[in-house]
Amino acid sequence: MSIADIEIKKFENGNCEEDKVFYQAMEEVIYSIAPLLESDDKYKKNAILERLVVPDRIFKFKVTWLDDDNNIQVNTGYRVQFNNALGPYKGGLRFHPSVNEGILKFLGFEQILKNALTGLPIGGAKGGSDFDPKGKSDFEVMKFCSAFMTELHKYIGPRVDIPAGDIGVGAREIGYLFGEYKKVTSSYEGVLTGKPFMFGGSLMRPEATGYGAVYFTETMLDMEGKESLEGKICTVSGAGNVALHAIEKLQQIGAIPVTCSDSKGTIHDSRGVDLDLLKELKLEKRVSLEEYVKVHPEARYIPVSEYPEDGHAVWDIPCYAAFPCATQNELNGFDAQNLIANGCISVTEGANMPSTPKAVNDFLSHKICFAPAKAANAGGVAVSEFEMSQNAAMARWSFDKVDERLKTTMQQICKRVALTAKDYGVEGNYVDGANIAGFKKVADAMIAEGI
Repeated sequence: MSIADIEIKKFENGNCEEDKVFYQAMEEVIYSIAPLLESDDKYKKNAILERLVVPDRIFKFKVTWLDDDNNIQVNTGYRVQFNNALGPYKGGLRFHPSVNEGILKFLGFEQILKNALTGLPIGGAKGGSDFDPKGKSDFEVMKFCSAFMTELHKYIGPRVDIPAGDIGVGAREIGYLFGEYKKVTSSYEGVLTGKPFMFGGSLMRPEATGYGAVYFTETMLDMEGKESLEGKICTVSGAGNVALHAIEKLQQIGAIPVTCSDSKGTIHDSRGVDLDLLKELKLEKRVSLEEYVKVHPEARYIPVSEYPEDGHAVWDIPCYAAFPCATQNELNGFDAQNLIANGCISVTEGANMPSTPKAVNDFLSHKICFAPAKAANAGGVAVSEFEMSQNAAMARWSFDKVDERLKTTMQQICKRVALTAKDYGVEGNYVDGANIAGFKKVADAMIAEGI
């Protein structure tokens, strides 16, 4: 039995259905860091794995609010403060019906290593609620955010825990959350990132994750001796913040993103996605992508119901590079085989763990340039830390300054991951490189501070 199998066996008894994605992420990390565990026994002596996979604390609370009909609604709120060895807890808030403790543990665990890879002084956390902003009025969203922050403010602070946005939590929600925090604390401080620019937000925060994923991909392709993205067909899943800005940056560098998707279906526009229309549909009107073909009938709309249950239409379209930017486990082994058969040479995870273990193994075995989420989508948290720095200094950075620092950070992450993989005998494996580099940085800090 390998050292990785031995370590994983220790946690089998706690593996419940709700924690399925958390254990998926944990197993990936343990198998990746096996060379490190074998080369230095200090990590075993200090029980780093046992300490790292258990959150420092988890807060769970009731959120009670009034809807537009004056009916009382009840949701559940969470904050998982996972690890602060490198700095204050940092991670987004997700508002979505699928939110539960297990998903937030998975996201918080990934956040620890992702934040470590940035080289910035931030720890890992995640939070959110099973509240669904879809179909709610602005007033209802405001009432929920106020009730949520009434509870959450007890556990956060600019040197303690700094939440940000995630799925279902954009500038609108962050604005309402920040407004309530000021009311209940009488403090104007950088306790949230992703704030509107008018009260302390950083320029380029909405663009950061999508842009960062493209910057990472450019660097990875260059380091692996592949052709650039310019003039190449790219497929992107999702139609949220990450997907929109990945499409935007791809267009800016001369690539041709031809797809986007939502929960109901996929758009394939062979001429290239109409980004202005996409933003109008998803950011302003908040409607289904089916509306896209009413403006561009030459494009193709593929409803989820018209594609096999074991795959996703967006990954059956030939491309040079793929960018899964929707949600976890959206790209499976069936999809991976379609991408490989269609000549895809690069896959970059814009969402958190969007590829299943089978898909990842297929990509690696076929020598696809594969950029894992904890490295490739770290641009969002990097710019969040830039916002923290600006808030602490009461300063404002220009768009170009933030963009340049983001690009530099993503290039540095990519190079650090590639060099770490080479040092540990897995050259070209960005999954193992990212996990080893992130784990080593956090583990060494944990050892240095004792127990």
